[in-house]
Amino acid sequence: MNTHAGRKLGRPTGARMLLIRNQTLGLLKHERICTTYAKAREVSRFAEGVLALAKKKDLSSLRRVAAAVPAWDVRKKIYDVLVPRYQARSGGVTKVLRLKPRLGDNAEMALIKLIP
Repeated sequence: MNTHAGRKLGRPTGARMLLIRNQTLGLLKHERICTTYAKAREVSRFAEGVLALAKKKDLSSLRRVAAAVPAWDVRKKIYDVLVPRYQARSGGVTKVLRLKPRLGDNAEMALIKLIP
């Protein structure tokens, strides 16, 4: 969950962290989102870190997950659905698939989803 390393995505630090957190919320809630490839790679790293923390289930990791994922319904889904699903896996719970470029600006697009 280290947001200091990685891409800058053309944004100042606060805006970048909010963007990654909000897209991670969408990914964990809907289990798939479509975004640019660079954003998808960063969201994948962040989401993997959140799920790895959630699997520990100690007080410190519970608080860190709560700080990273402020939405109560998404946290409930993490602990009730996603942690049991990925408990046996040590990592690699997201998949980033490249899509066709966006028509408006030819940006490289990607679909990021949680593996079943």
